[in-house]
Amino acid sequence: MKKILLASIGVIALGVASASAADLSRAPMPMKGPAYMPPPLYNWTGLYVGINGGGGWGHSDFSGPFTSGSINPSGGLVGGTVGYNWQLPNQFVLGLEGDIDWSNIRGSSACGITSCETRNDWLSTVRGRIGYAGLWDRVMPYVTGGLALGNIKTNVAGLGSSDETKAGWTVGGGIEAAIAGPWTAKVEYLHVDLGSTSSVLGSNVNFKTDIVRAGLNYRF
Repeated sequence: MKKILLASIGVIALGVASASAADLSRAPMPMKGPAYMPPPLYNWTGLYVGINGGGGWGHSDFSGPFTSGSINPSGGLVGGTVGYNWQLPNQFVLGLEGDIDWSNIRGSSACGITSCETRNDWLSTVRGRIGYAGLWDRVMPYVTGGLALGNIKTNVAGLGSSDETKAGWTVGGGIEAAIAGPWTAKVEYLHVDLGSTSSVLGSNVNFKTDIVRAGLNYRF
């Protein structure tokens, strides 16, 4: 009986030792890391204000019985911007933007019996924007167009001058990018047509300009 008991204890001890050796040789299960979560898409919705500045290069024609000629005015402009964006689920962004700029777009040339000057002192636009943020997320190309307001100031040397506020239209496009926190930067092109006005001696004067400018906006 004693021999059987000793044999049983030996078998049990051998089994425990074998199980322990198997546990030691078994490789530990790898730990799974946290699932990768892509960063959230940038959201363009909201109010923003900003500054802008650039230059304009235009064309102005004097036409009349005593003054006739063409002028190519140019100069700088700088001002402020306010707008609002609505981002749609399909990544299109609809916006409304307004700005007003001090302008020094001016030029002069001989016209008929004297010399003539055309000048724009201020320029404002109210435009709709359609952008698309589905290509690069934080970079949005856009097209824009709407109302343009500004003055057309004319001067005929030695004969008189005129200054009239005119309403016209503008169309263009640009690209805007989120750069840091609530800040975005943009570059845009606008073609502006303010129509025509009457000057001295029965002259008719028109004013068109092409504007390239940059802007910095703060989004709320």
